[in-house]
Amino acid sequence: MKEYSLLKFLVHNFGILLITSIIIACNKNDAPASSGPREVVTVVAENRDLEAYRSFPASLEGRVSNEVRAKIQGYITEVLVDEGQVVHQGQPLFRLETNILDESASAARAGVGAAQSGVSAAEANVSAARAAVNAAQVEVDKLRPLVERNIISNVQLETAMANHAQAQAQLSQALAARQQAQAGVSQARANLQGVQENINFAVIRAPISGIVGRINLRTGSLVGPGDQTPITSVSDTKEIFAYFSMNEREYFDFLEDTEGESLSQKLNHLSEVQLVLANGAVYPHEGTIEAVTGQINPQTGTIQFRVRIPNPQSFLSHGNTGTIRIPVPHPSSLIVPESATYEQQGMVYVYKVVQDTARNQVIQVVDRVDNMVIVSSGISRGDTVVAQGVAAIRPGTAVKKVHKSTDEILKQLQPVFTD
Repeated sequence: MKEYSLLKFLVHNFGILLITSIIIACNKNDAPASSGPREVVTVVAENRDLEAYRSFPASLEGRVSNEVRAKIQGYITEVLVDEGQVVHQGQPLFRLETNILDESASAARAGVGAAQSGVSAAEANVSAARAAVNAAQVEVDKLRPLVERNIISNVQLETAMANHAQAQAQLSQALAARQQAQAGVSQARANLQGVQENINFAVIRAPISGIVGRINLRTGSLVGPGDQTPITSVSDTKEIFAYFSMNEREYFDFLEDTEGESLSQKLNHLSEVQLVLANGAVYPHEGTIEAVTGQINPQTGTIQFRVRIPNPQSFLSHGNTGTIRIPVPHPSSLIVPESATYEQQGMVYVYKVVQDTARNQVIQVVDRVDNMVIVSSGISRGDTVVAQGVAAIRPGTAVKKVHKSTDEILKQLQPVFTD
């Protein structure tokens, strides 16, 4: 029994000794190995002349864009142009049916002829009435001296004077009838002119010189002046207007940052702007900001700008979209590569290397241009900062500097395309 207890004691203590040895060995393996300074790529903050851009979505419109509508109602019988075709002002674009108009014109011409015949008849009646008045006057003039000398009775003179008055009344009626007939001629001619104008309106012409847009209605379509949808449009795109908007904050920043006492002076001092097309390409012709709307849009809280852009090759079309880029110069600005910065709780930091130790430093960022950060405070020209791998170090980390130029860092940030 004593031998069994002794054996149990030895086994128990041996197990404890074995476990303790294992724990000590594990702790020994987990102990941190001593290491030297961390090797990091650094760069020196420097000054450069840079130009940034403010970008705004824009919609493009032709210098003049007119909707084409019918002035009379009718069916389209001919489409004389095609979409995208260059046309000149007054050029026929569409023809409408004219059968009914032709019949109306014939009737109107006949009405003019009838009215002119009525005028001729009235003229004849006036002439006859005047002759009757003259004859009655002669009779009165002949009888009056005879009555005065008592050669004939007064009854004959009164009868002659009554005939003269009746002739004058007939003349007045004839003159009124002639005037009415002449008015009928004027009305008939006006009707004919109206019909002829409608016949002319049956040929729909280009209101301006430009490029034909989408044709919404074609042969067989009934069109009229009250249609909501225009037949097509014609746009003058020799120059393009690009419209973009700024919110109130951007607008007041623009006013503050642009030289000039008045808005017109500020616009005159602006550099020409660039148009970035929908495919990302920069349009080869620069534009000029020439107008700003006079008030803030209450629905959107924005104010609209207009840019005039040359379009000599007609590459741009009415309805295109793009982005307007306004250059913002930053002369002699302090810069570091963007890879040297990191953000934390809304603040931007860099690791400034002081006596081979990385110390985090808050910086104020003015702008970002081509993978470079423009700094207004926090570091100075000539300061050394960690340029790459800032996420892998902590404040107070001992570092070994591997210096590179800013251009070397930026070159590494450029995408490399391989076949």
